[in-house]
Amino acid sequence: MAKRFFDLADDMELQGRWLLGDPTTSQGQEVDDPWQFTDGCPVQVEARLKIPIDHLGRPLDFSLAGVGVTPIVHKRVAHIFAELAPDDVQLFPVDVAGQAEPYFILVATRLIRCIDDSASTEVRYWQPEDGRPEKVGEYRGVSGMRIDPAKVGGAKVFRTRGWSIALIVSEDIKEALERAGVTGCYFKEVTGPSAISPEEHERNRRLLALRDETDAAREPFWRTLGKLDEEVIIPIVVGGGWPARRQVWRVIHRPEGRTLLVTDGLSDFFVDEVAPSVGFGLELALETNEPLGEVEKSWPLLLLERVGDELAEHESVREKLQAGFLSMEVSGQDMPEPLLTKEGRVGVLLGMASSTLPGRFAMPAGEVRLVTVKVLMPVELAYLLENGKHGRDELLRRFVEEGQEHLSRAWRQPVV
Repeated sequence: MAKRFFDLADDMELQGRWLLGDPTTSQGQEVDDPWQFTDGCPVQVEARLKIPIDHLGRPLDFSLAGVGVTPIVHKRVAHIFAELAPDDVQLFPVDVAGQAEPYFILVATRLIRCIDDSASTEVRYWQPEDGRPEKVGEYRGVSGMRIDPAKVGGAKVFRTRGWSIALIVSEDIKEALERAGVTGCYFKEVTGPSAISPEEHERNRRLLALRDETDAAREPFWRTLGKLDEEVIIPIVVGGGWPARRQVWRVIHRPEGRTLLVTDGLSDFFVDEVAPSVGFGLELALETNEPLGEVEKSWPLLLLERVGDELAEHESVREKLQAGFLSMEVSGQDMPEPLLTKEGRVGVLLGMASSTLPGRFAMPAGEVRLVTVKVLMPVELAYLLENGKHGRDELLRRFVEEGQEHLSRAWRQPVV
C-alpha cells in the first residue's frame, strides 16, 4: 500500500482560540530570525525562549505562532513526535505566557525535494521580470500540494524543499494525534491523485498566466509613484466582489513623509471569464502625511478597504464614479473621532484631481483610472450635501488653495 502523508496546519476555524506570537528571549526581545524554526534543518537554541499570547483565548495543544509560523506543541504532542519520529524532529521547551503546563517548539529537521508540480493544483515560480533575481526558479506559490512519496524515504516528519512553510507528517503520526484528541490540528492530504481534473488544471493554468501578466504590468506602475514597501504585510483577502476575488492593498512611501495606500486588484481580470480585462477599470489611492505607525492597523487602510468594498459591491456606484466625482459615506467604526458624523459615519470625496499623481495608467488589456480618496471633515460633508455641485467645486478650490489637494488627514481644520 502506498504511503500517505498530510500537511499539518493550524485549525484557524476553532472559535475562541488563542493566537500566539513569535518566540522571544527571556527579556522579551523577539528572536532575530523567527523563520529559522521552519527552515527544515536543525537549529541551535542557547537559552529557554518565551511565547507571548497575541490574542487571549482557549489554549490549544498545537499552534503555529507569529509571522514565523513556529509550531508550538503541548508536552503530550511532543511525546508523540519523540516516540514516532525521533530522528526527524527537535523539541525545545518554552514558556508560554500564563501556562503552567509544559510546551515545546517543534522543529522538523528534514528538508525533502518531493513536490509533484504536475499533480498539484497550482505551482508558481519566481520569474526574472518579478525583480527578485535571487529567487528566480524558486517556488513563489504552491496550492493543492501533492508530493511524490517515493522521494520521501523513511522520513515521517519533514518540510518540502522550496516551500518549507508546509509541515508534512506521515499517516501514523496523524492517527496518533487524532487518537490522543490533540486540539488545534488541521490535516490536508498531500498524496494520492490530483484533486482537480485535467480541464480544471488547464483553467487554473490560464488564470495563473493572466494573474502574472496583470501583476507584471501593475507593479512597475506603483514603483513610479514612490518606494513600494516590501516589508509591510497586509493579508490578502480571498473572496468578495473584486474581479479576481483577491483583495490586495499596497503601501508606497513618497517624498515629504507621505504614505500612499492603493488597492491592487480592482483592475484585475474577471476570474469567471478567464479572459484579459481591466476588471472595474479603476484602482483607489489614499495619500496622507500623518504618521501611521503600523500601516496594516491604520485608519487610512481601514477607510480604503471600506470604500473599495462599496465600489466592488455596487455597480451603480461605479457607474456614477465613471462620470467624474463621487461622494459617499461609509461606516465610522474604529475611525478617528474628528472624522465622525453625528450618525457615526465618515464621508469621502472620490476622484479629486492631483498635481502629483497621474489620473490613469495603462495595462495590457486597457486603461485604468487611478481614483483618489479624500476624507472629509463632517462639516465639509454637510456643506457638500447642502450645496451640491457648487459646494463640491468650492471644496475642491479651497483644498487646492490651502495646499491640501487630495491628501487625507484626520487632524486638521475644516476648509468651511
